Amino acid sequence: MNPTRLPAWLRITLVAGIAVLVAGAGLLGWRWYAKPVTLTVAVGSLDGEASRLVTAIARRLTQSGAPVRFAMTETGSALEAANTFAAGKADLAVVRGDAGDLSQAQVVAIVAQAAVLLVAPPGSTVTDLADLKRATIGVVSGDINRRIVKALTDEYDLGRAGVTFRDVAPADARKALESKEVRAILVVVPLAEKYLAMIRGLFPQAQKTAPVLIAIEQAGAIAGRERAFESFDVPKGTLRGAPPAPPDDLTTLRTTFYLVGRKKLDNDLVASLAESVMNARRDLLPEMPILSQIAAPDTDADAYLPVHPGAAAFFNGTQESFLDKWGNIIFLAPMIAGGLASVLAAAWKFMRAGQPLTQEQALDALYALGQRIRLSGSEAELDEIEMEIDRVLLAQRKKEVLGEDEARDVVALNVAAHRLENLIHDRRLILASQQGSKAAATGSGLS
Repeated sequence: MNPTRLPAWLRITLVAGIAVLVAGAGLLGWRWYAKPVTLTVAVGSLDGEASRLVTAIARRLTQSGAPVRFAMTETGSALEAANTFAAGKADLAVVRGDAGDLSQAQVVAIVAQAAVLLVAPPGSTVTDLADLKRATIGVVSGDINRRIVKALTDEYDLGRAGVTFRDVAPADARKALESKEVRAILVVVPLAEKYLAMIRGLFPQAQKTAPVLIAIEQAGAIAGRERAFESFDVPKGTLRGAPPAPPDDLTTLRTTFYLVGRKKLDNDLVASLAESVMNARRDLLPEMPILSQIAAPDTDADAYLPVHPGAAAFFNGTQESFLDKWGNIIFLAPMIAGGLASVLAAAWKFMRAGQPLTQEQALDALYALGQRIRLSGSEAELDEIEMEIDRVLLAQRKKEVLGEDEARDVVALNVAAHRLENLIHDRRLILASQQGSKAAATGSGLS
């Protein structure tokens, strides 16, 4: 298409429209790239504490402008959160390592660690789980603790010993102990003051007596078979300082609460998520001390739950740097800039098409026609070239009338045009002779 055949206003409108479209596409692309990603988080606990913590973190992520945001899906417990996650209804979940289907889960961070506490009333003579023959043990949150109950039953052969387990609601635990319906309570909680106070509240308070924590001496053997658990020593004086309860470090089991994500989540996204969560932890720690338990997960290849590669990159300090991510683009930037400059030059030339050429541009245009004349293969091409010569000379003639060109410039243009006319004449003779030869050859072949 010859741009000179379009009005100047239309050429300018076309170029401006294209520029607006490109700028708009670039702006939309940037807004899409910089827009925070919202991930759904399944979370639940018996006392609502997990939901409160995740809500606080979600609020902090929004306030700090983090690249990742949370949309909470509340469930009744960590087990239900795991089931929601396994059903594909959430991107993330706060789960307990020993409950639910975690086959699609990869760890982003450790949220808390919970100790398995077997607690008997003050004055109890029971010191080990093996001493609880023919007893009933109350289990707080029985649904989520089924795996622990089975592990203890198998290790200590509690079925033969006549030990039974009974689910007990937290509100009914004290009553069950006072009425001697159960001899001990099994509860799995983080060793935080809120939960320790809850355990102390199950029993009458006395200055010289305290609840009795029952040891699980075979914790190491259980942990060797059940990797969701680990052997753990409850520190001396955890329940009370003076006199200390327990009086010495006490062996039991421990399990872990994790923030897990789906395997398909982008590595860079999860790395940003892990960084944002740890930053939120730092900011919220003064007002929520329980957040001190949020920590880096086990990044070893043989970890019980595999860590997400993005989280591993953040915690191991192996995230890609700015140059790693954008090095290729930086390398290509000069070529991109060169191409953009060519596009802008073409657009400028397109918009200015039809304006009078300078004397140098007119001469260059005429000289460029010489090669076209020599390569032309038809009379029509030569006629088109002659029309272009006429247009150049007419434009320069108008400038001459307005006094914008000197006489010598006009002479140079006329000389160039005269030379081109001679070339056109000679080319026409050549084309005519070639056509005559072809016609003679055709006639000879027919005869």
